[in-house]
Amino acid sequence: MNLVIVESPAKAKTINKYLGSEFNVLASFGHVRDLPSKNGSVDPENNFAFEWEVSSTSKKHMKEIYDASADASTLYLATDPDREGEAIAWHIVELLNKKKLLKDKTVKRVVFSEITKNAVKNGIANPRDIDTDLVDAYLARRALDYLFGFNLSPVLWRKLPGAKSAGRVQSVALRLICERELAIESFEPEEYWKIKGNVKFEDGFNIEANLLSVEGKKVEKFSFKSEDDAKKIVNLFSDNKFEIIDITKKPASRNPEPPFSTSTLQQTASSIYGFGASRTMQIAQKLFQGIEINGETVGLITYMRTDSTDISKEAIETYRNYLKKNFENGYCPNEVRTYKSKKAKNAQEAHEGIRPTDIELTPDQVSKYLDTDSLKLYSLIWKRALASQMSSAVFERTAIDISSEKNELKLRANGSVVKFDGFLNIYSEFKVKSDEQIKKDENEEDEDEVTLPAISKGMKIESVSPTETQHFTLPPPRYSEASLVKKLEELGIGRPSTYASIISVLKTRNYV
Repeated sequence: MNLVIVESPAKAKTINKYLGSEFNVLASFGHVRDLPSKNGSVDPENNFAFEWEVSSTSKKHMKEIYDASADASTLYLATDPDREGEAIAWHIVELLNKKKLLKDKTVKRVVFSEITKNAVKNGIANPRDIDTDLVDAYLARRALDYLFGFNLSPVLWRKLPGAKSAGRVQSVALRLICERELAIESFEPEEYWKIKGNVKFEDGFNIEANLLSVEGKKVEKFSFKSEDDAKKIVNLFSDNKFEIIDITKKPASRNPEPPFSTSTLQQTASSIYGFGASRTMQIAQKLFQGIEINGETVGLITYMRTDSTDISKEAIETYRNYLKKNFENGYCPNEVRTYKSKKAKNAQEAHEGIRPTDIELTPDQVSKYLDTDSLKLYSLIWKRALASQMSSAVFERTAIDISSEKNELKLRANGSVVKFDGFLNIYSEFKVKSDEQIKKDENEEDEDEVTLPAISKGMKIESVSPTETQHFTLPPPRYSEASLVKKLEELGIGRPSTYASIISVLKTRNYV
């Protein structure tokens, strides 16, 4: 008999079905032992010696594993394919060794990046040893967590009654939120005015244009700081004749985004559907562990804790075949698209990006097996992964420059027309603006884009009616869960598996 240990009972059932009667698959239900919360659990003076404790609930699960291992010839440790999974495998081996249950047994470490029949059988066929570097990384982090929390928390209890604890990562995240709040409180808004012109053509249609320059001087954000400043310019419009002086058309393209990593999935699900980071991870966990379809449990997505955006060659091949079969010419690019992961500090890129395990299982096909939120997240992952291998969208950007007779006033209308929708054919419904984009939009007034009618240089302008509007600069926005995850990732704080728990601790302890 072969004994396979996984982390979750749902996964155990599915994997048991795939492997058959020669395998007994049991769940550890996550971590099996931890550091007791008392002084001395980590001893820096004694080469950072650890004192571990098996919790009462874990004792029950470990008893099952002890009993089963007595009859097993081979032990397969199939915990999650990340650092925590490696640590759980190591803990289980340590406990079994203590009980002297591993004599004459073969111990193998296997990983599945997706819960599908092929991936599971492939994992079992390609075992390895426990990765001691990953275990050491876990131990170093665990020691830091303990020593940081254990030494700082008592200070917090004295200084801030009611506070529960401090932590190596949660305290840094909390500091970011506090600093942002101070910036908002100390912010002093500045007044500025924007001037636009409603351009009416003799042919009967109108377009809106931004004021570009006055008497040769470029209009900046703070060119008009008061209503009086704006009125002076508005008065120049009266009795002035205007004409089109230039029309420029430039091709432009927009490339698809890479497949999701943990943080981009959390940010996008938050921006589009309002899912918190924890909610997103719970749904993704369900999709990874598998959904019953026609009597068989199928893992719908690959492992959801990752900072990589790579996709396996095999998956890319199936995506390209799907595009050739289901889309017209031009949607599948000649070259395979590859993505370099963004410059997140400390990215380990141990896995693939998050993608569907089978691109043929479209959101429509699985909709009857999924609840509403699971379907939303699966659609997002499915469309983003397929879009990542599609052609760029092609636009024609048009700029129409309009000037007064004496050239004292110049206006510009910007517009773009989609010439080929490319990846937007399936991904255009997910319009997500990051904080940076919003900030950029605030500052680049001359880039406001409108849908422009067909206009030629010789067309006569009947009139230009100016409008002035008052604006105030805005303080930096408070963090949303999405933007906090983005900031943590940029600064190299936390790991993909910890973003959701960091935010959840800050909220449940009422620190934010």
